[in-house]
Amino acid sequence: MQLRLMPYVVGALIMTVTPSLAHHPMGGGTPQNFLHGFLSGVGHPIIGIDHLAFIVLVGLGSALLGGKKLPAVTFVAATLIGCLALIAGVALPFVEITIALSIILVAGYIIFGGVLNNLAQTIIFGGAGLFHGWAYGKAIIGAEAAPLISYLFGFGLTQCIIAIFVSWGALKMWQAHSTQSFQPRIAAGICLGIGVTFFIEQIEGLAFQL
Repeated sequence: MQLRLMPYVVGALIMTVTPSLAHHPMGGGTPQNFLHGFLSGVGHPIIGIDHLAFIVLVGLGSALLGGKKLPAVTFVAATLIGCLALIAGVALPFVEITIALSIILVAGYIIFGGVLNNLAQTIIFGGAGLFHGWAYGKAIIGAEAAPLISYLFGFGLTQCIIAIFVSWGALKMWQAHSTQSFQPRIAAGICLGIGVTFFIEQIEGLAFQL
């Protein structure tokens, strides 16, 4: 397989995850033990197509900064904080819309060759991470301490692995060292489509509630 085809392959794999599965690891049930909590945590960033798209963008953003890790680490840490915030009863407004907009914003910057420096990425990824993490928390509400801890570890680890793999692939295989690189912009375009789709779904949902 030629490396130039990899963005299309990644996109095809992402799109095989249907929106109906997006926030329902372990069949939608609350994890009851340590193992179930871990497996649910591992699965959530993968079957949650909106979350997966943003994590891919985090990896691409890291690559376009030459592999700097602070923005990605900040994002993962913020998702953990956001999840715990929901468990603690903290409410965030327009969570799903904000998640979709975060995908659109970052994907748009990459597609159109915009430059997000280390500080800007850290701030944007950190803010977005709070909302992504808050959404993660819906799958663990009501769980005991052991599955909660393993769930946090599971989705934190999975996000790290995905972001690192994407960053490594972009740098080593695609040789993507600038925002003018072709393959990352294709991958970002796929993520943009996902973000727009989810944004439209959320707007339609709000419209039907009126």
